[in-house]
Amino acid sequence: MAVGLAITSEGGQDYNGKITSFVVLSCIVAATGGLIFGYDLGISGGVTSMEPFLEKFFPKVYRKMKEDTHISNYCKFDSQLLTSFTSSLYIAGLIASLFASSVTRAFGRRASILVGGAAFLAGSALGGAALNIYMLIFGRVLLGVGIGFANQAMPLYLSEMAPPRHRGAFNIGYELCTAIGILGASLINYGTQKIKGGWGWRISLAMAAVPALILTLGALFLPETPNSIIQRSNDLQKAKQMLQRIRGTDDVEAEFDDLIKASSIAKTINHPFKKITQRKYRPQLVMAILIPFFVQVTGINVIGFYAPVLFRTIKLSESTSLLMSAVVTGGIGTLSTIISMILVDKLGRKVLFLVGGIQMLSAQVMIGSIMENQLGDQGGFSKGNAYLILVLICVYVAGFAVSWGPLGFLVPSEIFPLEIRSAGQSINVAVGLLFTFLIAQTFLAMLCHFKAGIFFFFGGWVVVMTTFVHFFLPETKNVPIEQMDKVWGEHWFWKKIVGEISEESKIQEAI
Repeated sequence: MAVGLAITSEGGQDYNGKITSFVVLSCIVAATGGLIFGYDLGISGGVTSMEPFLEKFFPKVYRKMKEDTHISNYCKFDSQLLTSFTSSLYIAGLIASLFASSVTRAFGRRASILVGGAAFLAGSALGGAALNIYMLIFGRVLLGVGIGFANQAMPLYLSEMAPPRHRGAFNIGYELCTAIGILGASLINYGTQKIKGGWGWRISLAMAAVPALILTLGALFLPETPNSIIQRSNDLQKAKQMLQRIRGTDDVEAEFDDLIKASSIAKTINHPFKKITQRKYRPQLVMAILIPFFVQVTGINVIGFYAPVLFRTIKLSESTSLLMSAVVTGGIGTLSTIISMILVDKLGRKVLFLVGGIQMLSAQVMIGSIMENQLGDQGGFSKGNAYLILVLICVYVAGFAVSWGPLGFLVPSEIFPLEIRSAGQSINVAVGLLFTFLIAQTFLAMLCHFKAGIFFFFGGWVVVMTTFVHFFLPETKNVPIEQMDKVWGEHWFWKKIVGEISEESKIQEAI
């Protein structure tokens, strides 16, 4: 089955091709890697709010929550050991993502996806069987290795396999699977916390093996991308045959010529991490650092990691907090991500960034104002105010899932030229995981000290990032991935940095 259409770039040459069942199935399998990331995001916050889990591994937090009636509502869960449980995964993922660059470049995208799935599988087994805090955190480290490899390879795989006119929708499939993973994890937490005997948290942690198994088995059957085949083996015939297969046509000369040109440059690069610091790659490097940083300071971790904790803070029961977490971070996120998939290749990336930023900012200001005026340190909410906060959180999550959630993966994965693509994506993932680690490690302390001001703190960052995108991010929709250099040379600001660089001059400079 194939849907016929001409794949045309804006301001570029036509690429022939169709949306084939082969490329759709390949991208679906690759996108399921988002399940492991989403499952962890959903499971960690729910498990850390389960009383049997806290009593076994974090008794000081449990006693503080149960016995100290004078402690601030914002400080009940402030524990460096508790946040280490969550954040150890992300520092491990940061280190793993840097190693993943070499694996992806030398052995292909599929190899990194396989390593990621296997590591996540081992980590889920350790977490479910944990007898002490050391086993628990070591399991988290293995999960981090899995996420580091998977996040480095899968967005690249999706962007290279997808037709240019539909690259946004295909790539956002990864974020859609992340949202589904969050929803599934939250619902599992809701069910396991009701298990008598207090061992339900083991099921929650061990069930991470399910998405890991799906990814690992699926990766065994994934084809390698034509871009990677040319870069690694220079087998032009094999690469052309794969390109013809995924595009559903024999006439792929225009796209194939661009791949060969990109590969000829990439093969001259021996040290891509050093190369990416050169002036001509400055816009891509800036985006690789700032976009993942901005994603983390949207404030989504306030909702994502600790949504159940927040719901407990506003006086909802353990059972209700877990259910609300499932509905908000999972259901709303999934629906909004689907909307983003539909709109991203029609309206473009910048429109979604701007609309989502305004929506998130509005919700954060209102939530912070209500909590500042109503909750206090020992106070509580009326039922009306509590549910108003839940509605505003829904508005916030919807804004994030339409914009920074999926686009934070999409835009970095499509802007790097082949010669620095693997290194650039590793930097993008490493920066994201670094700031995920820092936010996760400091959020509960920040909540304790900033109190309701935490929402204004992140709201200020949303203003900064929305302004940055408006002025400094060029539109990338419909631009073929191997012609992406053109958007920087035409941008009002970046053209002053990179100038007009021809393919020939790039080859000479690369030598």
